[in-house]
Amino acid sequence: MKLAICSLVALSALPLAAQSSDPQRLAPFVPSPMEIIERMLESANVKRGEIVVDLGCGDGRILITAVQKFGAKAVGVELNPKLVKEASEMIARLGLQNHAKVVRGDIFEADLTQADVVTLYLTTGSNEKLRPKLEQSLRPGARVVSHDYGIRGWNPIDVQEVFVHNRRHKIYLYQIAPRKN
Repeated sequence: MKLAICSLVALSALPLAAQSSDPQRLAPFVPSPMEIIERMLESANVKRGEIVVDLGCGDGRILITAVQKFGAKAVGVELNPKLVKEASEMIARLGLQNHAKVVRGDIFEADLTQADVVTLYLTTGSNEKLRPKLEQSLRPGARVVSHDYGIRGWNPIDVQEVFVHNRRHKIYLYQIAPRKN
């Protein structure tokens, strides 16, 4: 069963994600600094009403920022049930449940067809495993923004280096090209 992310205008209608029988753990949970999150969303030029999907959303901070600062709709996909609960509770506390939702499941099962922007903080190897899904699922013009790790085989349209919390971070921005016939 696929994660339903296609009807994001009515977020409350999204069913809970189904677990695949062997979900893949692609990266440890390491929260991105807020300064990086804002730069990621700015880099992707997120606009009011667009749909942001955060794959491996952790505590939901990208979702919350996308809604509060950019006026987006946001869906996070997270494997860890503790993080799903934490992010969902924070979204509810902030009264954002009509604009943001976290579903528990494997990111390879997510339906990304309606996403305008996909955010990632996975490893380079994990991004490489995810690349075919992104190519198959995302429509032309959709943007993918990755914190620290590029996507092999894709050429970024922008790379930013940002120094935050005593270390250099990289933000890679990609845009899905028109399909070739």
